[in-house]
Amino acid sequence: MAEVNGVDLRQDKPHSARIYDYLMGGKDFYEVDRLAADQIETAIPDVRLVARENRKFMNRAVRYLAENGVRQFLDIGTGIPTEPNLHQVVQTVAPESRVVYVDNDPIVLAHARALLSGTPEGRTQYVHADLTAPNTIVESSELRETLDLSQPVALSLIAIAHFVPGAQIYDIVRTLLAALAPGSYLVMTHLTADFDAETVAKTVASYQANEIPIEARSEEQVARFLENLELVEPGLIQFHKWRNDGIETPKSYDTRIPGWGLVARKP
Repeated sequence: MAEVNGVDLRQDKPHSARIYDYLMGGKDFYEVDRLAADQIETAIPDVRLVARENRKFMNRAVRYLAENGVRQFLDIGTGIPTEPNLHQVVQTVAPESRVVYVDNDPIVLAHARALLSGTPEGRTQYVHADLTAPNTIVESSELRETLDLSQPVALSLIAIAHFVPGAQIYDIVRTLLAALAPGSYLVMTHLTADFDAETVAKTVASYQANEIPIEARSEEQVARFLENLELVEPGLIQFHKWRNDGIETPKSYDTRIPGWGLVARKP
Protein backbone atom coordinates (compact mmCIF):
# COMPACT_ATOMS: atom_id res chain seq x y z
CA MET A 1 0.00 0.00 0.00
CA ALA A 2 1.56 3.30 -1.13
CA GLU A 3 1.14 6.28 1.17
CA VAL A 4 1.93 9.99 1.15
CA ASN A 5 2.01 11.71 4.54
CA GLY A 6 0.23 8.70 5.99
CA VAL A 7 -2.59 8.84 3.41
CA ASP A 8 -3.36 5.74 1.34
CA LEU A 9 -3.05 6.58 -2.37
CA ARG A 10 -5.62 3.89 -3.23
CA GLN A 11 -3.63 2.52 -6.15
CA ASP A 12 -5.90 -0.50 -6.44
CA LYS A 13 -8.97 1.40 -7.67
CA PRO A 14 -9.32 3.91 -10.53
CA HIS A 15 -10.14 7.49 -9.59
CA SER A 16 -11.81 10.11 -11.76
CA ALA A 17 -9.08 12.73 -11.07
CA ARG A 18 -6.29 10.38 -12.20
CA ILE A 19 -8.28 9.21 -15.22
CA TYR A 20 -8.72 12.86 -16.22
CA ASP A 21 -4.99 13.45 -15.75
CA TYR A 22 -4.21 10.55 -18.09
CA LEU A 23 -6.65 11.82 -20.72
CA MET A 24 -5.11 15.30 -20.49
CA GLY A 25 -1.67 13.85 -21.21
CA GLY A 26 -0.46 13.95 -17.61
CA LYS A 27 1.72 11.43 -15.82
CA ASP A 28 0.17 11.13 -12.36
CA PHE A 29 -1.91 8.00 -12.76
CA TYR A 30 -1.63 4.29 -12.09
CA GLU A 31 -2.10 1.31 -14.35
CA VAL A 32 -5.63 0.80 -13.02
CA ASP A 33 -6.46 4.38 -14.06
CA ARG A 34 -4.98 3.90 -17.54
CA LEU A 35 -6.98 0.72 -18.09
CA ALA A 36 -10.18 2.45 -16.99
CA ALA A 37 -9.43 5.47 -19.19
CA ASP A 38 -8.79 3.23 -22.21
CA GLN A 39 -12.14 1.54 -21.63
CA ILE A 40 -13.86 4.92 -21.40
CA GLU A 41 -12.10 6.12 -24.55
CA THR A 42 -13.36 3.05 -26.39
CA ALA A 43 -16.90 4.06 -25.42
CA ILE A 44 -16.40 7.74 -26.25
CA PRO A 45 -13.52 8.23 -28.72
CA ASP A 46 -13.73 12.02 -28.30
CA VAL A 47 -13.14 11.93 -24.54
CA ARG A 48 -9.78 13.73 -24.82
CA LEU A 49 -11.41 16.48 -26.88
CA VAL A 50 -14.14 16.76 -24.25
CA ALA A 51 -11.54 17.02 -21.47
CA ARG A 52 -9.66 19.80 -23.29
CA GLU A 53 -12.80 21.81 -24.07
CA ASN A 54 -13.98 21.38 -20.50
CA ARG A 55 -10.70 22.86 -19.27
CA LYS A 56 -10.95 25.74 -21.73
CA PHE A 57 -14.43 26.55 -20.43
CA MET A 58 -13.11 26.70 -16.88
CA ASN A 59 -10.35 29.07 -17.93
CA ARG A 60 -12.77 31.36 -19.81
CA ALA A 61 -15.37 31.35 -17.05
CA VAL A 62 -13.06 32.20 -14.16
CA ARG A 63 -11.21 34.80 -16.25
CA TYR A 64 -14.57 36.42 -17.04
CA LEU A 65 -15.44 36.54 -13.34
CA ALA A 66 -12.04 37.91 -12.36
CA GLU A 67 -12.38 40.60 -15.03
CA ASN A 68 -15.76 41.47 -13.52
CA GLY A 69 -14.55 41.94 -9.98
CA VAL A 70 -14.66 38.51 -8.33
CA ARG A 71 -11.60 38.02 -6.12
CA GLN A 72 -12.39 34.76 -4.30
CA PHE A 73 -12.73 31.29 -5.79
CA LEU A 74 -13.68 27.91 -4.32
CA ASP A 75 -12.80 25.08 -6.72
CA ILE A 76 -14.20 21.66 -5.73
CA GLY A 77 -13.03 18.59 -7.62
CA THR A 78 -9.77 20.28 -8.48
CA GLY A 79 -7.96 17.26 -9.85
CA ILE A 80 -4.25 16.89 -10.40
CA PRO A 81 -2.54 20.22 -11.19
CA THR A 82 -2.64 21.00 -14.93
CA GLU A 83 -1.37 24.37 -16.07
CA PRO A 84 -2.83 26.83 -16.22
CA ASN A 85 -4.44 26.12 -12.88
CA LEU A 86 -7.38 28.23 -11.78
CA HIS A 87 -5.30 30.47 -9.54
CA GLN A 88 -2.87 31.16 -12.37
CA VAL A 89 -5.73 32.31 -14.60
CA VAL A 90 -7.42 34.60 -12.08
CA GLN A 91 -4.24 35.95 -10.50
CA THR A 92 -3.02 36.99 -13.93
CA VAL A 93 -6.08 39.25 -14.06
CA ALA A 94 -6.10 40.23 -10.37
CA PRO A 95 -2.98 39.23 -8.40
CA GLU A 96 -4.80 39.70 -5.09
CA SER A 97 -7.28 36.88 -5.86
CA ARG A 98 -7.71 34.14 -3.28
CA VAL A 99 -8.34 30.52 -4.24
CA VAL A 100 -9.26 27.44 -2.21
CA TYR A 101 -8.92 24.07 -3.93
CA VAL A 102 -10.81 20.97 -2.73
CA ASP A 103 -10.40 17.34 -3.77
CA ASN A 104 -10.77 13.90 -2.18
CA ASP A 105 -8.04 12.06 -4.13
CA PRO A 106 -4.91 11.51 -2.00
CA ILE A 107 -2.67 11.93 -5.04
CA VAL A 108 -4.05 15.47 -5.45
CA LEU A 109 -3.11 16.06 -1.81
CA ALA A 110 0.39 14.84 -2.67
CA HIS A 111 0.60 17.50 -5.38
CA ALA A 112 -1.07 20.26 -3.36
CA ARG A 113 2.17 22.22 -3.13
CA ALA A 114 1.91 22.94 -6.87
CA LEU A 115 -1.53 24.45 -6.21
CA LEU A 116 -0.24 26.77 -3.51
CA SER A 117 2.30 28.70 -5.57
CA GLY A 118 0.20 31.80 -6.11
CA THR A 119 1.12 35.47 -6.28
CA PRO A 120 2.50 37.26 -3.20
CA GLU A 121 -0.53 39.58 -3.26
CA GLY A 122 -3.06 36.74 -3.28
CA ARG A 123 -3.39 33.43 -1.51
CA THR A 124 -4.08 29.80 -2.39
CA GLN A 125 -5.03 26.96 -0.07
CA TYR A 126 -5.93 23.27 -0.37
CA VAL A 127 -8.62 21.34 1.53
CA HIS A 128 -8.64 17.55 1.42
CA ALA A 129 -12.39 16.88 1.53
CA ASP A 130 -15.28 15.35 -0.39
CA LEU A 131 -18.05 17.13 -2.30
CA THR A 132 -20.60 14.84 -0.65
CA ALA A 133 -19.76 16.38 2.75
CA PRO A 134 -20.25 20.07 1.93
CA ASN A 135 -20.32 21.27 5.54
CA THR A 136 -16.81 19.94 6.13
CA ILE A 137 -15.68 22.11 3.22
CA VAL A 138 -17.32 25.39 4.16
CA GLU A 139 -16.50 24.96 7.85
CA SER A 140 -12.86 23.97 7.34
CA SER A 141 -10.28 26.19 9.00
CA GLU A 142 -8.23 26.30 5.79
CA LEU A 143 -11.15 27.78 3.88
CA ARG A 144 -12.20 30.18 6.63
CA GLU A 145 -8.64 31.49 6.97
CA THR A 146 -8.36 32.07 3.22
CA LEU A 147 -11.77 33.28 2.05
CA ASP A 148 -14.02 35.96 3.50
CA LEU A 149 -17.46 34.42 3.16
CA SER A 150 -19.12 37.78 3.76
CA GLN A 151 -17.82 38.75 0.31
CA PRO A 152 -18.66 37.14 -3.08
CA VAL A 153 -17.06 33.81 -3.94
CA ALA A 154 -17.12 31.93 -7.24
CA LEU A 155 -17.98 28.26 -6.60
CA SER A 156 -16.42 26.13 -9.33
CA LEU A 157 -17.88 22.64 -9.91
CA ILE A 158 -16.20 21.60 -13.14
CA ALA A 159 -17.06 18.08 -14.33
CA ILE A 160 -17.70 16.92 -10.77
CA ALA A 161 -21.46 17.03 -10.04
CA HIS A 162 -22.19 14.12 -12.39
CA PHE A 163 -20.06 11.88 -10.13
CA VAL A 164 -22.72 12.23 -7.43
CA PRO A 165 -25.78 10.25 -8.59
CA GLY A 166 -29.26 10.88 -7.30
CA ALA A 167 -31.04 13.88 -5.87
CA GLN A 168 -28.54 14.50 -3.06
CA ILE A 169 -26.36 16.59 -5.38
CA TYR A 170 -28.98 19.36 -5.41
CA ASP A 171 -28.92 19.59 -1.61
CA ILE A 172 -25.13 19.59 -1.69
CA VAL A 173 -24.98 22.53 -4.09
CA ARG A 174 -27.66 24.39 -2.11
CA THR A 175 -25.62 23.91 1.07
CA LEU A 176 -22.48 25.26 -0.57
CA LEU A 177 -24.25 28.27 -2.09
CA ALA A 178 -26.07 29.02 1.18
CA ALA A 179 -22.68 29.61 2.83
CA LEU A 180 -21.70 32.18 0.20
CA ALA A 181 -22.55 35.88 0.16
CA PRO A 182 -24.93 37.56 -2.31
CA GLY A 183 -23.04 38.37 -5.49
CA SER A 184 -21.36 34.95 -5.48
CA TYR A 185 -21.36 32.74 -8.56
CA LEU A 186 -21.80 29.11 -9.54
CA VAL A 187 -19.58 27.83 -12.38
CA MET A 188 -20.43 24.33 -13.58
CA THR A 189 -20.02 21.79 -16.36
CA HIS A 190 -22.05 18.59 -16.39
CA LEU A 191 -22.26 15.42 -18.47
CA THR A 192 -25.47 15.02 -20.49
CA ALA A 193 -26.99 12.50 -22.87
CA ASP A 194 -29.00 15.23 -24.61
CA PHE A 195 -26.80 15.29 -27.72
CA ASP A 196 -25.63 11.68 -28.14
CA ALA A 197 -27.55 9.33 -25.88
CA GLU A 198 -25.97 6.12 -27.14
CA THR A 199 -22.36 7.22 -26.68
CA VAL A 200 -23.00 8.71 -23.24
CA ALA A 201 -24.79 5.54 -22.14
CA LYS A 202 -21.62 3.62 -23.02
CA THR A 203 -19.53 6.17 -21.14
CA VAL A 204 -21.66 5.85 -18.02
CA ALA A 205 -21.44 2.06 -18.26
CA SER A 206 -17.64 2.24 -18.54
CA TYR A 207 -17.30 4.35 -15.40
CA GLN A 208 -19.73 2.18 -13.49
CA ALA A 209 -17.89 -0.95 -14.57
CA ASN A 210 -14.84 0.55 -12.88
CA GLU A 211 -16.83 1.24 -9.69
CA ILE A 212 -17.01 4.98 -10.31
CA PRO A 213 -20.60 6.21 -9.85
CA ILE A 214 -21.75 8.70 -12.47
CA GLU A 215 -25.04 10.10 -13.76
CA ALA A 216 -25.62 12.08 -16.94
CA ARG A 217 -28.33 14.71 -16.51
CA SER A 218 -30.66 16.37 -18.99
CA GLU A 219 -30.90 20.10 -19.64
CA GLU A 220 -33.95 20.24 -17.36
CA GLN A 221 -32.10 18.40 -14.58
CA VAL A 222 -29.04 20.66 -14.86
CA ALA A 223 -31.32 23.70 -14.81
CA ARG A 224 -32.46 22.63 -11.33
CA PHE A 225 -29.07 23.82 -10.02
CA LEU A 226 -30.12 27.34 -11.02
CA GLU A 227 -32.83 27.69 -8.40
CA ASN A 228 -32.78 31.30 -7.15
CA LEU A 229 -29.76 32.10 -9.33
CA GLU A 230 -29.39 34.50 -12.27
CA LEU A 231 -27.83 33.01 -15.40
CA VAL A 232 -24.98 34.92 -17.00
CA GLU A 233 -25.29 35.23 -20.77
CA PRO A 234 -25.23 33.21 -22.97
CA GLY A 235 -27.05 31.05 -20.43
CA LEU A 236 -27.13 27.27 -20.06
CA ILE A 237 -25.24 26.10 -23.13
CA GLN A 238 -22.83 23.43 -24.33
CA PHE A 239 -19.62 24.42 -22.62
CA HIS A 240 -17.51 24.70 -25.76
CA LYS A 241 -19.84 27.51 -26.92
CA TRP A 242 -19.76 29.59 -23.73
CA ARG A 243 -18.10 32.96 -24.48
CA ASN A 244 -15.57 31.28 -26.74
CA ASP A 245 -14.07 34.56 -27.92
CA GLY A 246 -15.69 34.34 -31.33
CA ILE A 247 -13.83 31.13 -32.17
CA GLU A 248 -16.05 29.03 -34.43
CA THR A 249 -15.69 25.39 -33.46
CA PRO A 250 -16.48 22.61 -35.94
CA LYS A 251 -20.19 21.86 -36.23
CA SER A 252 -19.43 18.26 -35.27
CA TYR A 253 -18.59 19.45 -31.73
CA ASP A 254 -22.31 19.90 -31.14
CA THR A 255 -22.71 16.12 -30.94
CA ARG A 256 -19.17 15.20 -29.90
CA ILE A 257 -19.14 17.28 -26.70
CA PRO A 258 -21.80 15.89 -24.33
CA GLY A 259 -21.79 18.56 -21.65
CA TRP A 260 -23.68 21.58 -20.38
CA GLY A 261 -21.89 24.64 -19.02
CA LEU A 262 -23.16 27.56 -17.00
CA VAL A 263 -22.20 30.59 -14.95
CA ALA A 264 -24.88 31.93 -12.62
CA ARG A 265 -25.02 34.68 -9.98
CA LYS A 266 -26.52 34.48 -6.50
CA PRO A 267 -28.60 37.67 -6.05
